[in-house]
Amino acid sequence: MIIRSAEFVKSATRPNNYPPPELPEIAFAGRSNVGKSTLINTLVNRRGLVRTSSTPGRTQLINFFEINHEFNLVDLPGYGYAKVPQAVKKAWGPMMRTYLSTRENLQAVVFILDIRRTPREEDIQMLDWLEEFEIPTIPVITKMDKVTRNQRLKQLRPILEETGLPQEAFSLFSALSKEGLEEIWERIEDILQLETS
Repeated sequence: MIIRSAEFVKSATRPNNYPPPELPEIAFAGRSNVGKSTLINTLVNRRGLVRTSSTPGRTQLINFFEINHEFNLVDLPGYGYAKVPQAVKKAWGPMMRTYLSTRENLQAVVFILDIRRTPREEDIQMLDWLEEFEIPTIPVITKMDKVTRNQRLKQLRPILEETGLPQEAFSLFSALSKEGLEEIWERIEDILQLETS
């Protein structure tokens, strides 16, 4: 994928604030601090397009980015961070369900897990919603550079057990080495081509 332009469009919390559903969308979902913003920035080769923060739980809105004037990447709010106010936590579920269930131009969700963390209840909840709404899913495991090659299988095992997904379903990604970058783009492009065919 050659990135010619990548622009922030807007932030929203409800459907009447979303951009018009004219372009196909690929959304990104995962726990706070899972490397979601870093993954998007690396994919589009723009260091500061999506604001990254050392404070987990900062993304509390749905953020839309237009790529090449052809499709949108959508940064969904991170979930599962304890220090987010209770009111924000309560709003997260309905906000996510509404977007996932009503956004007609949503083509797929990149579902992100951290190699060092066992999936928790919110991760499984997200997977259940993606299945419920029959949304194609691209599972990605980030921060591969944080573990040695020998540790990989040991770290992967509980992730595979908890999600019930086979190892080949996941793309393994490192922002540092760019491992998995091309594979993730290929999977996104395959889905976007389905949309245009």
